[in-house]
Parts: sequence; C-alpha cells; structure tokens
Amino acid sequence: MDRTTCCVVGGGPAGMVLALLLARAGIAVTVLEKHGDFLRDFRGDTVHPSTLALLDDLGLAEDFARLPQRRVRTVRLPVGADRSMVTVADLGVLRGPYDYVAMVPQWDLLDLLVEQARREPSFQVRMSTEATSFLVEDGRVTGVRYRDADGRHGELRAHLTVACDGRGSLARSRPELGLRSFDCPMDAWWFRLPRNEDDPSGLVGAAGDRFMAALIDRGEYWQCAVLIPKGSDAERRAAGLGRFSAGFAAAVPWIADRCDVLRSWEQVKFLDVRMDRLRRWHRPGLLCIGDAAHAMSPVFGIGINLAVQDAVAAARHLVEPLRSGTVGLGDVRAVQRRRRPTTVATQALQRMAHAELIGPILRGQQPLGGADRARRTAGLLAGSPLTRRLPAYFLGYGALRERPPDAARGGRR
Repeated sequence: MDRTTCCVVGGGPAGMVLALLLARAGIAVTVLEKHGDFLRDFRGDTVHPSTLALLDDLGLAEDFARLPQRRVRTVRLPVGADRSMVTVADLGVLRGPYDYVAMVPQWDLLDLLVEQARREPSFQVRMSTEATSFLVEDGRVTGVRYRDADGRHGELRAHLTVACDGRGSLARSRPELGLRSFDCPMDAWWFRLPRNEDDPSGLVGAAGDRFMAALIDRGEYWQCAVLIPKGSDAERRAAGLGRFSAGFAAAVPWIADRCDVLRSWEQVKFLDVRMDRLRRWHRPGLLCIGDAAHAMSPVFGIGINLAVQDAVAAARHLVEPLRSGTVGLGDVRAVQRRRRPTTVATQALQRMAHAELIGPILRGQQPLGGADRARRTAGLLAGSPLTRRLPAYFLGYGALRERPPDAARGGRR
C-alpha cells in the first residue's frame, strides 16, 4: 500500500498544473494518468492570456515560447444570410505581452509541465495507471484503488484526492455531488485537412447549411471542428461523406481543393458535446476541479483555461493545510466558493451563445436576431475603449484571475 499527501487523478492541464504548484511548495503529490502518453488529438489546445501569464509567473514563459504555436488575436463570427464575418472580440486591446491566444498542441504543454514537475523530489507521475474506485473510511475519501499497465491492482492512500479526470470522472458517479446538466444544441466533428502557405492564419470561422466550422491553424495542417445539430451524427453519416465534403467546401471555398483528403468517416471523430456542473465539488477528503467539476461547451475554447485557473485557486487554498496535515472539509469547500461564480458566469455566456448564435445556424435560421442587429451589437462593442476591453478581457482572463502561491513561483513577481 502506497501513501502520498495529495493524489491527483488525471494528468490533463488541471491535474498537471496543480501537481506542479504543490510539488514546488514541497508537498508530496502523485498523479495517476490512465494513458501511456499525452498524444491524443482534438483536445483543448487554446492557451489564453490567463494561462500564458501563469506560465510566466512560474518561470516557464521562455520554454513555452519555444513550443510550435500560432497566435490569434481576434474572434470573428459569421452573421447574416451571406455569413459575413463580424469581429466580436479583439485581444489586441489588452495590455501586453499577452494580448493573444496561443494555439499549442495540448501534449506539448503537458510534456512541458511534467518535465518541470519532475525536477521536484516530491512529485511523482504514474502513467498507464487508472484509478478504479475510491477508498472511503468513516465517510472520508482516503485515496484510490488503481490498476496499472500490467493489470495489477493496488491502493494509494492520500490526505486529499483531487479529481481532475474530466467529464468522465470517477467522482461523478457519487450521487451526493449532484450533477446538473444543461441542454446543448450541438455535437462536434473533428478532422484534419492540409494547410497551404497562402491560406489564412490563426483561427478561421465559417458557417454552412445547418453547421458551423472553426479551422485552427496548426502550421502544416488545419484542425477542423464542425458543429452539427445535437443527435444528428448517424443521420449525417448515412447521407454520405461526399455530401458533407461538398457542403464544407461550399462554406469554406478556399479549402475546397483539399476536401478530397477525407476518404473515410474514420477520419472524422465524433464528440458528444455536453455542458454540466456538480452542485458540490467536494466531500471530506475529495475535491473535483476542471471538467470533473464542470464540463464546458467548446464555445470560446476556454475550458482548458478555466480548468487551469481552478488548479491555481486550489493550490493557493490547499498548500498550507496540506503542509500541516490538517486539510479538512472547509478547505476544499473554499475552493468551490472561490471558483463557482466564474463557472456559472461562463456557462451562462456559453448558453447565451448557444441560444443566439449556434442554435439558429444549426436550425437554418438567422443568428443574433439577423445581420443588422448583429452588426449594431458589434458596433456597440467596438464603440469605446471600455466596451472593446470587456469581451477581450473576459475571453483572455475570465471573470476572476487567479495567482499561484508564492512558494511555487519561479518567474516574475
């Protein structure tokens, strides 16, 4: 039987950031990651200013800058019958140096975090190790049971277990946490298409016949996301790949000459889009953060950054109680009190985008109340320095910006 101070279940961005912060503060932390590596495509790859500033605080800005990346400063949405593009957020109005979103493969970010965490003697990561159930004694979670790559079972006891294992989290099966779900009008398809040098750069949006598309510049290829009406995956696949390719080419004509690269539906990955959150993120000995606590819509691409900010807030609240061995229910409850308002506000905005923009397009209707209203709204947003900064700041930093504990810093003060 193994022991640690903090067991982190899940080696995604939230889990790895939390583990790095705790390890730098001298706290024994063990991460259990069920996969053998981080090379999984079509994950959240948008690194917003809040996360860029955090990496700077940790002394990792130069290391991160060396990763292959593209930078995006504007968010443009298609409106009107002609689907003309309207700018709704311009991060260029933010104070530098982080006035952009960095598009970086998630596995590169995670490799960087793990490399840094392994420099700390109190850090351990166990790849290909899946948490299978919680250890519970006298109503308190005291660790997890796990299965490793060889199929062997074991137990890891911990003063605190933090669930960072996404929307399929082991913790979500616990009825006392109370999962609340919200309607989503869409599911998503993900696929790749080649990119040419004379293509647009950054993040490009488009809309077609009852679908929306976002093309993410990866340098040599486009990572394409297509939003389709909820529950329509089987029907659309049955209609044939050729029909979809023709519709996509019509919506994004500058890439039409490469759509024949899609030769099988196996190249198109399906994502069941969900939005929900736990009513309680904790119980004695257990805390849920990131997608384990709140699954976000892909709208605005801010799920990864919200999860990272959860991790930073958790570290600030938990470093001292974990050091002293006194972490209790009040400590994990404080993390939810700190982060829940931001989660609720963000999901409210995403639900508004579902109702006003995405839902109408997927039903073949005019989004945002029509092109004239959309342009008036865009004009109001661009009308003064304050109204230009508000959407940009929310997109970049969220409703509440978190700072890492002093013991974990390694960069600027």
